[in-house]
Amino acid sequence: MKKSGGRAVLGFALPEIRAMVKMIKAFPEIEQAAVAGSTRRMKETIGDIDILAISDQPGKAMERFAGLPQIAHIYAKGPTKTMVRLKNGLDADIRVVPKESFGAALSYFTGSKDHNIFLREMAIKKGWKLNEYGLFKGKKIIAGRTEEEIYRAFGLRYIEPEIRENTGEIEASRQNKLPKLIGYGDLKGDLQIQTNWTDGANSIKEMALEAKRLGLEYIAITDHTRSLAMTGGADEKKLLKQMAEIDKIQKDMRGIRILKGAEVNIGKDGSLDIDDKTLAKLDVVGAAVHSHFNLSRQDQTKRIIRAMENPHVDIIFHLTTRVINKREPIELDIDAIIKAAKRTGTVLEIDAYPDRLDIKDEYVRKCVEAGVKMSIDSDAHSTSHIKYLEFGVAQARRGWAEKSDIINAWPLEKMLNFLK
Repeated sequence: MKKSGGRAVLGFALPEIRAMVKMIKAFPEIEQAAVAGSTRRMKETIGDIDILAISDQPGKAMERFAGLPQIAHIYAKGPTKTMVRLKNGLDADIRVVPKESFGAALSYFTGSKDHNIFLREMAIKKGWKLNEYGLFKGKKIIAGRTEEEIYRAFGLRYIEPEIRENTGEIEASRQNKLPKLIGYGDLKGDLQIQTNWTDGANSIKEMALEAKRLGLEYIAITDHTRSLAMTGGADEKKLLKQMAEIDKIQKDMRGIRILKGAEVNIGKDGSLDIDDKTLAKLDVVGAAVHSHFNLSRQDQTKRIIRAMENPHVDIIFHLTTRVINKREPIELDIDAIIKAAKRTGTVLEIDAYPDRLDIKDEYVRKCVEAGVKMSIDSDAHSTSHIKYLEFGVAQARRGWAEKSDIINAWPLEKMLNFLK
């Protein structure tokens, strides 16, 4: 808790935040409401929640907000701003702002701080003033109703919240070189799914039906392998048995393709715990580190590169093994890893599970720049986890990834042809 600075994992907190914003939007006095801050930028963790609203009866709206069931304590309540602590331990503020300032306030409270400072400095150079109330030329407001209006006034294209970090996005916008970020509905498949054959809660069929319900066209079943004994990991015999079972289920399954895969364990020396003959029979082979987290940077890097060099390993799952707020990432030379991924044609995964989000956004951006392809996978251990794909997409967007960078945003045949 000390290390996390009291920050909550976005993916675990977001459903509750969305439910609360939905309730606020339903207040009769509220014309519009939106969440801002790091939640809107879809950061890995969030410290508090900023909500903005438009209302012509702010006092009444504040009364209603203060009565929401999620609230544990009210710090302060005024005519246009209320500050509370929620039952989940997070602090939340709601502000009612004038209609003509909503875009300016949304931009200001979304951040990031560095992005905002850059915009304010641009305004100053033009003899303007930018704050949460609008963009002003003298006393006259020239933009503020929407964020688009503000960017347009600066001669910029709209910048998506996920990349507002002052890492070159303003310059890219000015030159019309912003990436067309992968969209939240762009994924066609999920290439890491565990079932009750190992440590998952649901059957192959149940996972496939849920993925289909969520609009996916294919999934890969990637149960753990033998050296993860505590998960009931599969050996070669069990894997072959599972492949036959998948064929049987696929016969009755329309509208979704079930790919045969495995999450193969990478040994201390980079060797795998399943033989090549069996790996060759799988559609998708993921390999992952689950032990020996304390090796030196050099040994850890060598270990993963050796696994990548296996002609059957398609994807490295959760590369750095971190668990946000719980476990530090392993030490790696990320540039050497990306170079090896490029050379061997290995895909690096963005694990979408909320407290993994592994690889992190800056590594995603390095992959994009190096032309290394990635996959976004839920790492689902139950049907309720498949929807976590959204957070992997957010991570990819923060790393400037487009649809062309993510193999499971591609049609099935194209994706399969790309694999080793």
